[in-house]
Amino acid sequence: MSTQRWRFSVHNPGVQNSDAQMSSGPTNAVARAQEIAESILFPAALETDRSDLLPVSNLDALADAGLYGLFGPSAVGGLESDLQSAGAVVEALASGCLTTALVWLQHHGIVGSLLFGPDELRDQWMADLCDGTRRSGIVFAGLLPGPSSLIARPIESGWTIDGDAPWVSGWGRIDTLQIAARGPDDTVVTVAIDDLDDPSISATRHRLAALDASGTVRLRFDSLDVPEGRVLSVVPHEPEASGGLSLRLNGSLALGVVRRCCELIGPSPLDDDLARARIQLDEAGADEMAAARANASALAVRATAQLLVRTGSRSIEIDNHAQRLAREAMFLLVFGSRPAIKESLIDLL
Repeated sequence: MSTQRWRFSVHNPGVQNSDAQMSSGPTNAVARAQEIAESILFPAALETDRSDLLPVSNLDALADAGLYGLFGPSAVGGLESDLQSAGAVVEALASGCLTTALVWLQHHGIVGSLLFGPDELRDQWMADLCDGTRRSGIVFAGLLPGPSSLIARPIESGWTIDGDAPWVSGWGRIDTLQIAARGPDDTVVTVAIDDLDDPSISATRHRLAALDASGTVRLRFDSLDVPEGRVLSVVPHEPEASGGLSLRLNGSLALGVVRRCCELIGPSPLDDDLARARIQLDEAGADEMAAARANASALAVRATAQLLVRTGSRSIEIDNHAQRLAREAMFLLVFGSRPAIKESLIDLL
């Protein structure tokens, strides 16, 4: 991989560059994520949690560190991270601020799709996606099992999209959107757009008990026309095969919550539980990933419950991390879920 210079956000002047920090690669990306989590994200996590929308400076710090290019090609400044290293980066960031980690994580779907997408769009967007100049969200309604709430129909110039996307995070902090809608003959049509002010798109804000600052909205598409050059793929709908990568990395979000509980509690049996859950995610095959993801989410519930009890009555004060982490664990029980995950969670809980 190539070597690229990087820096932390100017919003944290106490963190200084060094020759060691400037090297690139998945291993160094984990160190960058850990430093950002401890020096920027965690100290501000309670304030972020109470914000109407997460501070853009949180995301700027990740861009400055090159982490928007986690899966991008090295030729344009990406880190070409392997899945295990990427999981470690997600876990570290989630231990600092789950809200920030979630919004940032949604970005990476379009990077992967563009690797196999149209050459012209890849040439136009990939470098900006990898350095965080362009920041993306994702609509995955067309990937879910059963009838879809989002439909794509072919038109002469490309495709038109109609319907609802119930859960889209990062609204107000993204400028690009990857949309997976159900197409004819049970296909999935994936497109990319960057005019989020298009009048055919309307957003309704969700108010959430946890991660409310993620800017999560319900999007309505009323005949959104997408030209053929913005089509990333048209593939058969295979709900059982979809989401392997996202399931693994979503599991790391839960591990990040557990990790923060372990650090706040101090040495305890939770440390070994965290290590085992991480190994289970790393070693899970396609048929085992849902159970591994469920185990990570269930562990987050147990870890936050232990933190609440150990902290005592102070834990329910609004300026205490225990209550924030407990609400985040609640969020992770239902975020990005699938029937197999739900079944495993019911058995575990």
